[in-house]
Amino acid sequence: MGKVERAVLDNAYFSNDNVNALLEEDIATGHQNHNQSLEERLAEPPADISKNATPVEEMQHRLKTEKGKEFYGKRKSTVEPVFGIIKEILGFWHFMLRGFEAVKGEWTLVCCL
Repeated sequence: MGKVERAVLDNAYFSNDNVNALLEEDIATGHQNHNQSLEERLAEPPADISKNATPVEEMQHRLKTEKGKEFYGKRKSTVEPVFGIIKEILGFWHFMLRGFEAVKGEWTLVCCL
């Protein structure tokens, strides 16, 4: 399927296994409020991050950089509306079937609507 070059993962996908698998990639996880104050939006990140920073702290720092803010901002306009429509308009909140193949089929049907 290819190699992940860049991703923004919400907290639902945050786990030690996922962090360790993606440590070398340009990955950030966390959450930014949609209605940040002007001070929050314009705040500069700390110049350098500690050499002893954990992977989580590194990712949080990445989200605070200009590049991170710009990239995460795209998620709000490209991904979130799609899932909002699937959940709110179509009413699809959970899978009814069990097993990977069954869920793949169910998801395909949802995406065709």
